[in-house]
Amino acid sequence: MYLIGLTGGIASGKSTVARRLVEHGAIHLDADQLARRVVEPGSPCLDAIVAEFGDGVLRHDGTLDRPKLGEIVFRDDDARARLNAIVHPAVRELSRKLITKAEQEDPDAVVVYDVPLLVEAQVDHPFDLIVVTSAPKRAQVKRLVEERGLDPIQAEARVDAQISDEDRRAIADVVIDTGGSLAHTMSQADGLWVDIEKTRRAKR
Repeated sequence: MYLIGLTGGIASGKSTVARRLVEHGAIHLDADQLARRVVEPGSPCLDAIVAEFGDGVLRHDGTLDRPKLGEIVFRDDDARARLNAIVHPAVRELSRKLITKAEQEDPDAVVVYDVPLLVEAQVDHPFDLIVVTSAPKRAQVKRLVEERGLDPIQAEARVDAQISDEDRRAIADVVIDTGGSLAHTMSQADGLWVDIEKTRRAKR
């Protein structure tokens, strides 16, 4: 198996790169989706979040009210750290199981694990390659406003709340510049796939 860690700032083109690699045959695991799975009603993770932050973070149907929780943790570093201490270990455990399952089903699989907080959460899977998507701040803000409907001040705050691009680049084996056209991003993802295939052939 060949395991790729894919990370990057908010609205930096991770999903675009992941989709392109899937088109080439990769298996995609999305940490955001896993984070939703581990907090489903009845999960130990959700119980721990309610114990920490109160019943106010639940909707009437017993599911997690993510926007409400987001309001609590977004501006409070301590609250965010407490939430991460609950969620990150659960996501790590689930991702480990899914990566193992993918390898058992196909020892030759290429798995792309898309982890926005790869640096912050200190994700320590044995990655063969770490890929970072990188876009200028103005491009990220523009995408958040146009594609996700945030107002510009909210969008800027979201980008600023994350770690710096330099910190991500420091752990990168490959940086994909997503500040230009979609075609430019795609061609870099295609080139990455060619390099991955060469590496895997050389190992066989």
